[in-house]
Amino acid sequence: MSAPVAAIDCGTNSIRLLIARRDEATGRLVDLERHLEMVRLGLGVDRTGRFDPVAVERTLDAARRYQALVEHHGVRREDVRFVATSATRDASNREDFISGIRAILGIDPEVISGQEEAELSYRGAVSTVEGLPAGPALVVDIGGGSTELVLGTTAPTHRISLDMGSVRLTERHLRSDPPAADEIAAATADIDALLDEAAEAIPLERVASLVGVAGTVTTVTAVATGIRDYRPDVTHGATLPVDEVRALCETLLRETREERSRHQVIHPGRIDVIGAGALIWSRIVERVAAASGITETRTSEHDILDGMALDLLDHVP
Repeated sequence: MSAPVAAIDCGTNSIRLLIARRDEATGRLVDLERHLEMVRLGLGVDRTGRFDPVAVERTLDAARRYQALVEHHGVRREDVRFVATSATRDASNREDFISGIRAILGIDPEVISGQEEAELSYRGAVSTVEGLPAGPALVVDIGGGSTELVLGTTAPTHRISLDMGSVRLTERHLRSDPPAADEIAAATADIDALLDEAAEAIPLERVASLVGVAGTVTTVTAVATGIRDYRPDVTHGATLPVDEVRALCETLLRETREERSRHQVIHPGRIDVIGAGALIWSRIVERVAAASGITETRTSEHDILDGMALDLLDHVP
């Protein structure tokens, strides 16, 4: 086994940690720790352009707990990587947050571009999903503030990052409970306009498989499987028909928050934003299916975190 590495992904809605080694015989990651905390760092950023101090402190508290695990596993400082994505890219006062992370972890956090985020998500996803058909895979990572789409076979060939995410669209449009028809129409118009941009950048007609990663897609998949307690071993690699995905997304979008909470598999921190995420996923699935003729989607529990860990391990002596 290789020495351990630690990857921390801080997005708009959650902060996640992966500590892993590489099995030298198989080349695959072996998890030592995998954690998620819903901190909603991006609360209000789309409206104000600034981080909320309370949200920053929630996120720094989680980082302190993660640092304790990093120390417990003896991960060297040079083998730790902290990546911040959409909300941190957008916040004008991000330096306060960045300096706080630096003080806790002893490393400089990276505010990466949407393009790099897409590439890391692609590597983490396609390296772990078995049985994909021959031809290009389109990996879709729906976050709280942005959505990344990246197409490739053995490596990415086309990529785009779009300013739409479950938190961003909820705050911008889907304020009612349940969302009103005019709110849904406005959110849909925003999504479709951005997907027009994606279709210009990515040849969707070439897509042989559609792989969704991150919380929205894994949550939709978990609800579809009927499990009561979240089980990554069930959701990872799952295959769902396009029509089933779209129908379930429509249901989640139009449910009240109380109705969503009855799906015990949905994390409480996603109850208010899963409708927006489901709408994004549904519009993407519909657009890709119409262009390429795919009839099913695949789900990956592995994404940017795994891509970060693999990248770190490539540089461990």
